[in-house]
Amino acid sequence: MAENKTRRMCFNINGLLGGILATVLLLSVLVFLTINAITVQQKNATTYYQLDDASNIQMISTDNAKHYKIVK
Repeated sequence: MAENKTRRMCFNINGLLGGILATVLLLSVLVFLTINAITVQQKNATTYYQLDDASNIQMISTDNAKHYKIVK
């Protein structure tokens, strides 16, 4: 019988190390997106707006952005 001379290591990039690298990469992306989502939420929670003319706001209209102003 012919001997199999290919190297089979558990720390090959296709093996255990590749799985660990993929897990670390996915978790780092998750942490990055979570931190950015929290900061955006905090910034928007402290940004207030004031309605100028609430009686002229229509249900479906692109002009609704003209009816409020951001108050800082």
